[in-house]
Amino acid sequence: MNKLSDLLPGKISTAPEDLICYGFDASGLEAAPSAVVWPRDVLDVVKIMKFAYTNNVPVIPRGAGTGMTGGTIPSKGAVILSLEKMNRILEIDKENLSVLVEPGVINGKLQRELERHGLFYPPDPTSMNFCTIGGNIAENAGGPRALKYGVTRDYVMGLEAVLPNGRVINTGVKTAKGVVGYDLTRLLVGSEGTLAVVTKIRLKVLPLPEDVITLLVLFKDLEQSGNAVKDIISHGIIPRTLEFIDSEAIKAVENYKPIGLPKDVEAMLLIELDGAPSLITREAEKIAEICKKLRGEVIMAEDTAAREKLWEARRAVSPALYHLKPAKINEDIVVPRSRITDMLRALRKLSQETGIKIVNFGHAGDGNIHVNLMVDRNNKEEFEKANEIVKEIFRITLELGGTISGEHGIGLTKLNYISMEIQPEELELMKKIKHAFDPNNILNPGKIFP
Repeated sequence: MNKLSDLLPGKISTAPEDLICYGFDASGLEAAPSAVVWPRDVLDVVKIMKFAYTNNVPVIPRGAGTGMTGGTIPSKGAVILSLEKMNRILEIDKENLSVLVEPGVINGKLQRELERHGLFYPPDPTSMNFCTIGGNIAENAGGPRALKYGVTRDYVMGLEAVLPNGRVINTGVKTAKGVVGYDLTRLLVGSEGTLAVVTKIRLKVLPLPEDVITLLVLFKDLEQSGNAVKDIISHGIIPRTLEFIDSEAIKAVENYKPIGLPKDVEAMLLIELDGAPSLITREAEKIAEICKKLRGEVIMAEDTAAREKLWEARRAVSPALYHLKPAKINEDIVVPRSRITDMLRALRKLSQETGIKIVNFGHAGDGNIHVNLMVDRNNKEEFEKANEIVKEIFRITLELGGTISGEHGIGLTKLNYISMEIQPEELELMKKIKHAFDPNNILNPGKIFP
């Protein structure tokens, strides 16, 4: 790595402490890279990729390491390309409702800066206060507001990116519409850093909603919570969020960061509406009526502080689960909204039959359930049983018309399951696309494809 150090003095490290810190992500997997590089601009990235291409060195692009499927775990001899120092908001264009950012910008920081200008960027992953926009691009991140507003892909207008051979490409447009050639922008979004290194991102933004109403609905019956999700949407109401948390997740949060949630309920829904006050007040009343018919107890957040307290509890679910067991297997399946009750019923049955605790929460409004199997990785028998359950969960998900990953990608943890959903012909096309971009297979090798 001496030659790379000469190219980028002061921007590369092989110190053991850095190799350890950049060798793991939120998947629980880990492997040490050969070096960590911190580029400051696109020219640095070009230098790194040209060096890697010439010397056949694997390069792993990385944001904040919040990914759940091992997408930034380095392969043998790989260099971690950390984009965290490319973190500038370059332009806020209020007239054309767009913003230009570097990949290392933290999602929550962008949200807060835009709000100061009366603007709104909807994609809001649960890790928004520390995940980067570049990482969101790589995984096509969603979040609670995806129900009404869509996911990251729906807001990416254009990209500047560096190919594995060091050449720079620019995709997309600055305009509201454009259909010239293949849509390379949408191809790169969700490609998990396997095709190119994104160095600039133009995002569409919206005017900040006028008002927000937040409802908490408590259910004594798990299945009725699933029915409520289906009924709310079928009545023509599209909340900006419709989150689901089951009883085990509620207990975990209350034990970890208590806010006064009752522990004797089977499930709760966290529902948020935004827009004109008169409209969302009527919609909130209708939702309350629907939920009460299903024996749900409806509570309205009285002010911003109360609303933030509820969202703090929702965002605490994932870390709280580690207090139940030393490890968890986290999956993010998606089923059609009309099949949520069926999926919840199947998950409860699997947990009862196998003795493995399964904790569920997620974005019920768009059918995205985060399924957590609570296991001890040191207990080989339990861990193997849990992995068999994962395969069965995926089988049921696909049988119900769903998909095995809604927003976490494939990475390493799901690559052995991809053929359950993607047929050989489509998989072969994807591999050919990867080869067209990266013929030497140096950019995040070993991810997505078995």
